[in-house]
Amino acid sequence: MKLIDVTNSYPDLVNKQLENTDANFIKVFTLGKSSVIYTEAPTHKEILITNKQRNIKKDEVETVLRRLVKDPNDKDSLSIIKLDGIVEISIPIPSKAEKVAEA
Repeated sequence: MKLIDVTNSYPDLVNKQLENTDANFIKVFTLGKSSVIYTEAPTHKEILITNKQRNIKKDEVETVLRRLVKDPNDKDSLSIIKLDGIVEISIPIPSKAEKVAEA
């Protein structure tokens, strides 16, 4: 499966997300017939996988996680919500105080 960056094809979506949410970084990908929106904000990262025709397959989720979630700490702390045609992956970003407390 190929995860293809198509961010430049969605300037309106990117601009609206940046204007109306706390996101400071957005990428849009295609994964076959599924769409993937990756956002980063100061306190969290979000990955939304959608498909209007069918549910998201397990191997699609695994591909997205493998390609977009590189930090092992992120893999340990993420949460996944699965609904019909949608998968949302949330990754909290620990504050600097939390990072110091862990050390």
